[in-house]
Amino acid sequence: MTRPRSFVAILYGSTIFLSSFLLFLIQPIFAKLILPWFGGSAAVWTTCLVFYQVALLAGYAYAFIVVRRLSPRWQAVLHMVLLAAALAMLPVIPGAGWKPVGSSDPTWRILALLAVVLGLPYFLLSTTGPLLQAWYARVFQGTQPYRLFALSNAGALIALAAYPVLIEPRVATHAQDVAWSIGFAGFAALCGFTAWISRRGEVVSAKVAMIAPPRSQRVMWIALAAAGSMMLLATTNQLTQNVAAVPFLWIVPLAIYLVTFILCFESSRWYQRGLFLRLLAVALGGLGYAIYDIQFSDTILVAIPIFALGLFVCCMFCHGELSFLAPPAEYLTTFYLMIALGGALGAVFVGLIAPLVFSGIYELPIALLAVAGLALRLNWDGGWSQRLLWGVATVAMVVVVGAQVRAYHFNTRVVTRNFYGALRVIESGNARALYHGTVKHGSQFLTGAMRMSPTTYYGPPSGIGLALLYCCDRPKRVGVVGLGAGTVAAYGMPSDEFSFYEINPEVAEIAKSEFSFLSESTAKVRVKLGDARLTLEGEAPQEFDVLAIDAFSGDAIPVHLLTKEVFALYLRHLKPSGILAVHVSNQFLDLAPVVEQLAEAYGHPAVRIQSPRDEPRGMASATWVLVTRNREFLGRAEIANVAEQIPPRALRMWTDDYNNLLQVIR
Repeated sequence: MTRPRSFVAILYGSTIFLSSFLLFLIQPIFAKLILPWFGGSAAVWTTCLVFYQVALLAGYAYAFIVVRRLSPRWQAVLHMVLLAAALAMLPVIPGAGWKPVGSSDPTWRILALLAVVLGLPYFLLSTTGPLLQAWYARVFQGTQPYRLFALSNAGALIALAAYPVLIEPRVATHAQDVAWSIGFAGFAALCGFTAWISRRGEVVSAKVAMIAPPRSQRVMWIALAAAGSMMLLATTNQLTQNVAAVPFLWIVPLAIYLVTFILCFESSRWYQRGLFLRLLAVALGGLGYAIYDIQFSDTILVAIPIFALGLFVCCMFCHGELSFLAPPAEYLTTFYLMIALGGALGAVFVGLIAPLVFSGIYELPIALLAVAGLALRLNWDGGWSQRLLWGVATVAMVVVVGAQVRAYHFNTRVVTRNFYGALRVIESGNARALYHGTVKHGSQFLTGAMRMSPTTYYGPPSGIGLALLYCCDRPKRVGVVGLGAGTVAAYGMPSDEFSFYEINPEVAEIAKSEFSFLSESTAKVRVKLGDARLTLEGEAPQEFDVLAIDAFSGDAIPVHLLTKEVFALYLRHLKPSGILAVHVSNQFLDLAPVVEQLAEAYGHPAVRIQSPRDEPRGMASATWVLVTRNREFLGRAEIANVAEQIPPRALRMWTDDYNNLLQVIR
């Protein structure tokens, strides 16, 4: 009798573990598959997280309904039918027909893609945890299934830890997707067998099933889950918008979020309320200080720990309080449904609502305010000292929100935001500058002889400046991926042709209305809206003398523009003597060796040009890599005297199926 019982318990645990492992493994795999189609924007991952949280809510709602409305036999039959239908959708590889056309906001296209291609398999994985725990509680009456929730999160954590360390560096992305599909087929067989052996049992009486927890308790479940979800997405935004939209920086916050669930629901010993309330006060103060100045920036080795520790403490508070409020097993699916609802609401707020209603990126201070407000509510009965402490903390977070709003609008002429990020035009003295997030993307002197002088990263001593000044004696054809303020157009001469490729229509509008580089250039200037890579793929060879790659989102690198396949595309659009100029200035990543390796693969020399800062002339320090077979150009004294050889590094070449930013972190 004991052995079958042990076998069934192991079967439940194994199915739940595998479902969670696959559920969280597909998240970075699928997001990375579609990332190049949508400009490499950090918002792609945020939009994916919205879908994942909403799909999780749908899965929990399914478990909630079927456990209460269907007999055990029909629960099993329905679930096995859905598993069979999901198998027919494998492999979950998006077709090329989903690639966007034009430059419209792709949010709903991404959500539709996820729903159609990944929807049913992901939905069924989402149902497994709460559904099998309800079955477990019915089969083993009197037991508490909450440790299975911790086991579920452990499977998720292992998947997330394995992906950037073991899977991404070794396996091509499409191969990952195929392997995952095979794994899902195995899960479907295991889950179908579990459903079959669970088809017998007593139905929970309607009277017990219909007893609902107090409304105030359900509201608090939702609020705590929503605050944790907001912290997850807002912290992820904070990291990815100014570094790179890559799985490593997607996974770190998500793994921390899951660790807190594991610790809080595995045992009550991990969340010591008194200790974590003290840590929460410190974390709120530290994060509030870090984001008080919107220009705050530090090395990646400082930024990641600051935000990671803050996220951990805030989520330990939210999920620890949730664990204290967990109901008996009879209300299990209600509890999980409310958690999923809160998670979905938090994700929808950060991923969908905030970009529409806010001109700046204010989600993280608002999330901190929500956490502080919940701490105040939950400690209200702790006496005046607790009310005072958390009242002050809440007021401090209100101040942080206000400071961010004021700072974002200080000296600004234009503040706007869309899927591709937040833009500001700041005017100070005799200069006007365009910022994407906290990173300057071009500036212009408003009056005087320097009005049409190229500034920031594009001055005459920079790599792009030298390429445009000395590439050729004839009228030149120039392509620029990334418009910014349009500064490069300042190099235009009569009979020259400049083509700018820009994915963000807001950038194009600002470059035309707030800066005059485009309108006052003597060259023929065209701005082509849409993803540069997709646009170039659809064009005949352009025969550029110079092609500049300068597509940054904040300070984040669109990795799909630095692969072997896209370099072949660049070279197809260059003349044989043309120059490919790649902007690699970055405070976090050393990208010059990546470009050098790609150039070498096609037999092209590559040199690095580092130009110094020249504040009176409005020039920032910049690093460009010039790739060309034009020996005459490379031999000119103006180039040879400043060109540097790029030290080789042991890197695996980046392709559309493979990249690894961990290798190039400074």
